[in-house]
Amino acid sequence: MSLAKAVVTGSVFRAPEKRFTQNNVPVSSFVLNIGEREEMLIRVVAKRAALDEVVSGISKDDRVLVEGRIQITSVKNDSGAERRIYEIDANAIEMMGASSGTGSSASSAGSGEDIVKFSQEEFSDELIGEDEIPF
Repeated sequence: MSLAKAVVTGSVFRAPEKRFTQNNVPVSSFVLNIGEREEMLIRVVAKRAALDEVVSGISKDDRVLVEGRIQITSVKNDSGAERRIYEIDANAIEMMGASSGTGSSASSAGSGEDIVKFSQEEFSDELIGEDEIPF
């Protein structure tokens, strides 16, 4: 069941694995720990070719930001207990932290680097009025 759009950050718990479909389409996956005090693991699946380069540069303990659709699946183990599996179908993945240097990112719509870089002169000192907020 696909629930909603999710944006999460965390450290890579299990290094990426790359496999191919019968049509030779690359599908990469890795496990991300988003918990701070205790482990909360989410499987990240990258099916888009634009993400292949970023995923190939990821290794265990790297900090990453992932944007995509979160899905929750319930499965029963051998003892009959039900277990939930959390998975994100990634649209964008970005490296974070000082270890990556400048950082690299990719998404199906293109890189978001031009969105992040801005100067203080671009901000206006005027406040947005209540009637201008779209929600």
